[in-house]
Amino acid sequence: MHEKAEESRHNETRAYLIFLAGAIFFVGGIIETLSLTSSPEWLLFIPYFAESHAGAVLGLVLVISGVSLMVFGIASGIRRSRDRSWYMQELGKANSVEETLMVNKVTKNTRKRKSKQAKEA
Repeated sequence: MHEKAEESRHNETRAYLIFLAGAIFFVGGIIETLSLTSSPEWLLFIPYFAESHAGAVLGLVLVISGVSLMVFGIASGIRRSRDRSWYMQELGKANSVEETLMVNKVTKNTRKRKSKQAKEA
């Protein structure tokens, strides 16, 4: 269970790195599109250049891939975070059960020793 929690933490970090890569692609696409023209056309918050130009295609591809990577990174990070919290809860339950069993065993051993000492005396 402990290894699963560590693996989930690693996957969560990887998901946030994917988000950062998407943000870099997104910003690079916007900069590329804005460097081609001073007045691009806008689709919500995404600028695009309608003429056929290699830089326009590159900018649009960078923006679209950046947005998709950011969405995937956030969704994957949230999922991995939930998995890790579930693993940690299960690990806590297992530890509390183990501690309870250890306390009961120590109590029984103490009672046995006391009764043995009382019989010897």
